[in-house]
Amino acid sequence: MPSRPRDDDPTLGELSEGEVLRAILARTARAAHAIVGPGDDAAVIAAPSGSVVATTDTLVQGPDFRLAWSSGYDLGWKSAAVNLADIAAMGARPTALLVALAVPRDLRLSFVERLADGFREACTALAPGCAVVGGDLTVSDVLTVAVTALGDLEGRPPVTRSGARVGDVVAVAGELGHAAHGLAVLFGRFREGETPVAVDPSLLAPGETAALAAQLRPSPPIGLGPFAATAGATAMMDISDGLALDARRMAAASAVTIALDSAALGDNPHRALAGGEDHALLATFPEGIVPSGFRIVGAVVPQGEHDLLVDGAPADATGWDPYRDWDSASG
Repeated sequence: MPSRPRDDDPTLGELSEGEVLRAILARTARAAHAIVGPGDDAAVIAAPSGSVVATTDTLVQGPDFRLAWSSGYDLGWKSAAVNLADIAAMGARPTALLVALAVPRDLRLSFVERLADGFREACTALAPGCAVVGGDLTVSDVLTVAVTALGDLEGRPPVTRSGARVGDVVAVAGELGHAAHGLAVLFGRFREGETPVAVDPSLLAPGETAALAAQLRPSPPIGLGPFAATAGATAMMDISDGLALDARRMAAASAVTIALDSAALGDNPHRALAGGEDHALLATFPEGIVPSGFRIVGAVVPQGEHDLLVDGAPADATGWDPYRDWDSASG
C-alpha cells in the first residue's frame, strides 16, 4: 500500500531526467538474452529461435489503477505480469521488457524506485531471465506505464487462439474470479463517495487479502505457457477479460463452440466466467494429454448457434470491460 515520503525523497520535478533514469537502472537486473542492455540508444536481444514474440499493454491512472490502492511496487509488478502473461499465452518464454513511463512532476522518486523493484521482482518470480532492458521517460499530468514485452518460442511454433479442434478438452491454469473479487472489495468498501481511500487490512474478511493480491499484484502461471506448448496445446490465450468473453473469442477464432462445465469453475462460477484480470491461461488439448498445472473445465464441440455453452445452455456472462467496470476517477 502507499507509503509516506522519505525526508530525502525528492519529487521528480526536482530531478533531471538522467538522475531519475539512474535511480531506475540501479534497480534493474540483466536479462539473460540481452546482448546490449540499458544505457545505449536501443537494447539488443538474442532470439535463438529466429523469431520474436511481442506484445504491449498500457496502464493509466484512473481507468486502470488508483494510487490510493496500489503502491509503486504493486504497479510495477502488475505492469510486468499482465505483459508476461500475453507472451506465455503464445507458448513463448519472456525474454525482455521495454518500459515507457509518463510521470507527474510531483511524484516522489521513491515511488519510481519501488516501481522498478516491482518490475524486477515480478520478472524474477514469474519469468526468470527476463528483465527490463530499456524504455523511455517523459512528463505527464497522468501517470502512465506502457510496457512492451518480448519472448522467444525456442523453436516451437506459436500457439494461437485459432487452433482449437472438435474433440479437444478445454483446460485452465491459474485462478479464476479472484481478481474480480478483489476489485469488488476495493470499489465496495474503500471509497468515500467516488474518492478511493487506502485499504485498511483490519477490515478484510478471510479470503479478501488473497483476492486483493490477485487484483493488485497478480501471479500468472507464466512457465506453464511454454510447458503447454511443448505438451501439445492446440490453442491458448491469456484470460484477461473473463473466461466467458475470452472463451468466446477462442471459439470464434477456431470456428468451434466451447462447452464449459460450471461445476469445474470453483465455488463462484459466475465470478469465474464474468470477472476479468485473472491472467490465467485458457488452452485446448487433445484428450488424454492435459499437462500438470492445467485442470479440465470443458470440451470443444462442433460450431453451433452460440460460441459458448455453460452446462449445455448459452452463457449469459458478458465478461470484463474496463470502460464499464472501472470509473475514470483519479486517486
